[in-house]
Amino acid sequence: MKIGFIGLGAMGRPMAANLQRAGHALQVYDLRGVEGFPMRPSAAEAARGCELLFTSLPGPAEVEAVAADIKSSIAWFDLSTNSPQVVRRLHAQLLKRKIDFLDAPVSGGPKGAQSGKLAIWVGGDAAVFKKYEPVLRQIGDQPYYVGPIGAGTVAKLAHNAASFTIQAALAEVFTLGVKAGVEPLALFRALRQGATGRKRTFDRLPEHFLPGVYDPPAFTVRLAHKDMTLALEVANECGVPMRVGRIALEELGEAMKRGWGERDCRVAMTLQEERAAVSVHVPRERLENLPD
Repeated sequence: MKIGFIGLGAMGRPMAANLQRAGHALQVYDLRGVEGFPMRPSAAEAARGCELLFTSLPGPAEVEAVAADIKSSIAWFDLSTNSPQVVRRLHAQLLKRKIDFLDAPVSGGPKGAQSGKLAIWVGGDAAVFKKYEPVLRQIGDQPYYVGPIGAGTVAKLAHNAASFTIQAALAEVFTLGVKAGVEPLALFRALRQGATGRKRTFDRLPEHFLPGVYDPPAFTVRLAHKDMTLALEVANECGVPMRVGRIALEELGEAMKRGWGERDCRVAMTLQEERAAVSVHVPRERLENLPD
């Protein structure tokens, strides 16, 4: 297949190389010359005569600039991390030019781009996704259709927000543990042995939060509030600031005030559902046999 590829940075270059190795004829464009690829003089020329176009660009402004140049009818998957508002606006504009625009941000970093072990979260026309899914699999091993246009981008931003929030929390707990007297590697090994450490971050969500089932409890709000209080007392004694930890304690404290002390501690997560005025609950039958 003749494929246009625009943006050959840390992620784009290995993804384009994987397509090339799969036997596709690539027409590429990047502001910098990149060795090993036949460079076209413009984004428009890279897309000309192609059935399929991929972009891997720094952000919304760069994607919008490319959109202004693409005139030919084409299926376009934007692999960039973009803005949902921009993605939806571009989708509406490009349909008038008979361009099928889908948001398809990736996750896995440069190493994943090189090895082909990438998640690709797609939003847009489901039929277009299905048609080109075999090509997407030559870029990443886990293409997944999330929903209508913008859904892939929302999923990517939610994923990264979770990652950076967890990162901030882990920085707190490791500084707490080390300053309270535990050697760093010993602390890491101990945390990995615990119930939370043994499972991947999202693996426990189907047990309580997603189905919205908090009785009977696996670990009560009362015990969680007690343990978090003790942890913050240690932090205070050691002079370790715990900004994320204090927010967690406040949530547990609010759950206690609601009379939820003997319910599962994850019930405190529903306070955010109330504030956001949205339910994230999923019927239990839909949570059975989820893929790894």
